[in-house]
Amino acid sequence: MFRSLNGPALGISLPLDQLLTLARVHGFEGLDVDMSELVELAARTSVQELQDRFGVAGVRPGAWGVPVDHLADEAAYQAALRALPGAAALAQSLGTPWCAVVVRPFSNEREYDANLEFHLTRLRPVARILADHGCRLGLEFIGPKTLREGRPYPFISTMDEALELGAQIGTGNVGLLLDAFHWYTSHATLADIQRLTAADLVYVHVNDAVAGRSIDEQMDLERDLPGATGLIDMAGFLRAVADTGFDGPVAVEPFSEAVSAMEPGDRVRAAGTSLARVWAAAGLP
Repeated sequence: MFRSLNGPALGISLPLDQLLTLARVHGFEGLDVDMSELVELAARTSVQELQDRFGVAGVRPGAWGVPVDHLADEAAYQAALRALPGAAALAQSLGTPWCAVVVRPFSNEREYDANLEFHLTRLRPVARILADHGCRLGLEFIGPKTLREGRPYPFISTMDEALELGAQIGTGNVGLLLDAFHWYTSHATLADIQRLTAADLVYVHVNDAVAGRSIDEQMDLERDLPGATGLIDMAGFLRAVADTGFDGPVAVEPFSEAVSAMEPGDRVRAAGTSLARVWAAAGLP
């Protein structure tokens, strides 16, 4: 597996070449990408030029978010679905098969079974298109109890539920986006990761929980840099992930006000330093 910079996760929006430079300078081997943006860049230049920009920087393309909102109205969903083959084909050309989508842990309209059927109907065509181009789909479950409280219809919020959704999608290329914060807030354990295989994992996020809060008091968009508070066993988490044979991207996603107050370069430096520290603590090369 390799360390990949995710700019938006650090609140950074910069041109591709600046992000590539920041990734290289601060020890990231990869850069997560906005595939819709790269499709536009490739249309204006060429796929070869995009490949060359990554090659010159010495940084490989990392993960990307599926550019299809599966919760959108039917017309918007179908329009995005029609554009997906072009994005998936470019991803295949760039050597980045790691695509991901967030599964919201509640619904205001549909009970669990109805919502499950809705997700199967919407995500199966996405997964099939990705499979046609050698890409995989990572499902990110959202763990915090606080996000489900007061909602009429709770939905998928654990690793096992997300794995079951992937199995029911049934295209053979669906696994997890495993986020350490959501793993922790769903009360999962290292043993839960240890029973996974590389085929179960598509993409990994690392971070830490907020000090002074219990597991069930944690808030979804309030986190810290990996290793900052020690509430999440990052060394154990990364070792368990590595032991599955996972070889994809690992990105820092802190959602921290303190990090957001930094200048962009300092944010990347802080993320890179924290990731290098927990990487070393896990005994990873």
